[in-house]
Amino acid sequence: MARIDEIRKSRIKKLKAIESAGFSAYPVFVKKTHSISEVLKNFSKIKKDVVLAGRIMSFREHGGLLFFHIEEGNSSIQVMLRKNKIGPKGFKFFLDNFETGDIAEFKGCLMKTKKGEKTLEVSDYRMLAKSLLPLPEKWHGLKDVEERFRKRYLDLIFNKKVKEKFVLRSRIVEEVRGFMQEQGFLEVQTPILQPVYGGATAEPFKTHLNALHMDMYLRISPELYLKRLLVGGFEKVYEIGPCFRNEGVDRSHNPDFTMLEFYWAYADYKDLMNFAEKMFASLFKKLFKSSKIDCQGEKIDFKVPWPRIEYNQIFKKYTNIKLEDISEKALLSEAKKVGVKELKGAKPDIADEIFKKVIRPKIKQPVFIIHYPAKAFPLAKPLDKNSQKSASFQLIAGGMEIVKAFSELNNPVLQEQRFKEQEKIFKKGFKEAQRMDKDFIESLEYGMPPAAGWGMGIDRLAMLLTDSRSAREIILFPAMRSK
Repeated sequence: MARIDEIRKSRIKKLKAIESAGFSAYPVFVKKTHSISEVLKNFSKIKKDVVLAGRIMSFREHGGLLFFHIEEGNSSIQVMLRKNKIGPKGFKFFLDNFETGDIAEFKGCLMKTKKGEKTLEVSDYRMLAKSLLPLPEKWHGLKDVEERFRKRYLDLIFNKKVKEKFVLRSRIVEEVRGFMQEQGFLEVQTPILQPVYGGATAEPFKTHLNALHMDMYLRISPELYLKRLLVGGFEKVYEIGPCFRNEGVDRSHNPDFTMLEFYWAYADYKDLMNFAEKMFASLFKKLFKSSKIDCQGEKIDFKVPWPRIEYNQIFKKYTNIKLEDISEKALLSEAKKVGVKELKGAKPDIADEIFKKVIRPKIKQPVFIIHYPAKAFPLAKPLDKNSQKSASFQLIAGGMEIVKAFSELNNPVLQEQRFKEQEKIFKKGFKEAQRMDKDFIESLEYGMPPAAGWGMGIDRLAMLLTDSRSAREIILFPAMRSK
């Protein structure tokens, strides 16, 4: 740390030297005429002087010549300063005050070296942003992976593969949004601050709105507001945006994350399985030109159609437990045997914890797990009046839940009963239980058309499609414990 402080003092001294010479080390205006990528692409066609800007990344001095590279975005070009061209005074001033990490502007003509490297020969230069801290010398050799996440800006400078992942993530969102619009869905925005949280089984973040003297919650899902729009007459609505859940941080969970949720009037969960296959076929065609991807050393093939397997059936296959017959107490005992801790909630919640720990990690190829227990999804329709199963599915791939979807419960009487059941287990200490939302019940009483709804974690989708081990790798600034 002492060495870093010394380097910083040295760089501040150089900053003052630049300003003492009558130049700004952080000027307001930039005179850049071309991007580096544009110059590299049209190198032979550009005959006049250009002004390029970028971060200085390396130095090589050979007598009266100085070579270095500047980087801008994903592009880099060699720059050459010739002492007899810019003059001894200008050459010395550059050597004394400019260094690796500085962002600068260079005017000059384009040329190729004897080795054929595209180069900018400088006739003038200017500081744009003096770097006061040194860039890490061997960033790739750092063993502290968490430091990469804490200082993502440095990770992006030195690790092009990381930058490529975030570019691909952006393209994934772009293609998903484009597909939704092609299918006739309207993008909307619903409240992030909500007086009653709902739409998922999760513990919320709580805050207080001073202006209205009321407690508020960061949304755990936009579901209940999007359904209100169905009541209002919209037939196809979607939202891509942040959600917040006050729960554990692990490989596939971050307290704030990005979701795609959509609701489709007069459709059911079977329509959504077909929709999922159609969406992923489109994504893979546009992004990869293939249905196969690498995922942590395994090949996953998203070629459609995908299998449909009953939840109870796959549960029995991997655990030898017949959910229809086992009691809640006995299931609780089985959960403890496989290492599930802090078990709360009702029987479906216990089964879900076993599923996530024992079964889901083993499912690599895409598959629809259908017909979850009716009480597992309080907002889903039962398959029929007396069914213990819901009209639902989850798309599992790469050992993760990618999509959760179901036919939406639009019976206000049954929905209110479901909320009351959730309130009971909440009072028993199950903080993730869904809460009673009387305003939502009232909206259902005006009549919500039969509909299907879907939630997909953008972060998990990006994890899968970028072959990332952790959600932290594809969230620019993940939640981190304080140093």
